Amino acid sequence: MHFVNAKTILTGNDGYYGMNIYRGCTHGCIYCDSRSCCYQFTHPFEDIEVKQNAPELLDKALKSKRKRCMIGTGAMSDPYMHCEEQLQLTRKCLEIILKHGFGVAVQTKSDRILRDIDLLDEINRSAKCVVQMTLTTYNDDLCQIVEPNVCNTKRRIEVLKKMQERDIPTVVWLTPVLPFINDTERNITDILNECVKAGVKGVIDFGMGLTLREGDREYYYSALDRHFPGMKDKYIRYYGNAYELPSPNAKKLTGILHRICSENGILSTPDECFQFMRQIPEAYEQMSFFHL
Repeated sequence: MHFVNAKTILTGNDGYYGMNIYRGCTHGCIYCDSRSCCYQFTHPFEDIEVKQNAPELLDKALKSKRKRCMIGTGAMSDPYMHCEEQLQLTRKCLEIILKHGFGVAVQTKSDRILRDIDLLDEINRSAKCVVQMTLTTYNDDLCQIVEPNVCNTKRRIEVLKKMQERDIPTVVWLTPVLPFINDTERNITDILNECVKAGVKGVIDFGMGLTLREGDREYYYSALDRHFPGMKDKYIRYYGNAYELPSPNAKKLTGILHRICSENGILSTPDECFQFMRQIPEAYEQMSFFHL
């Protein structure tokens, strides 16, 4: 990893801000869109760029905001990668979010987030916290291939249940679904049944498939050659050079998603989930206004 002093830390507007403390990732997921050339990485993806002044930038930025809102992190790079164990920049930023009375929406695949559960609990009680967990592959052996350097799905489900015990709302990203690999009724049903048991608030899916573009496609196809001989040729025959690669089972899998979510009161469209994650409770907004 290498360290930089960033100029800014927040992106977005007064309704919702995004924050990435790290750039790159060490989880090794074979499908990672963040590897795409459009993101203009000037360093190897696994050589993590650390925004070492992130806490200071965040503190300064939040001091200047009059309207309290949600701060999202993890959209591009997981905030709980291996380096977070030593650096603790994510934790420091959470402490600053709590200090200024903002809410947070954290997206991760890692059980390292449990280290900060007390802090997340405090944020949720004073404003709002949403923990987002990516679940793609229920089978442990397959998960180890697809997402090799991070805890498996069973462990992530345990994380969701521990959040449930604290009344911290959770959202699951059921994406990507890899055609001919994890796009089975059994896989999707098993994951969704666990979501029900863990009391998740919503499940995000973008059409039961994945996207590939320059940079990401080459890495993914190389992984297919290593782990699934002949699969790359099948993809090329079936999809050509397309950006969107929906599963041949997409319609049936989407039906399973909506049925299970509807039966259990779980949000099941991206719009519903994003609206929930980006809203600060009305009572809290009023309280913040009167205390300014």
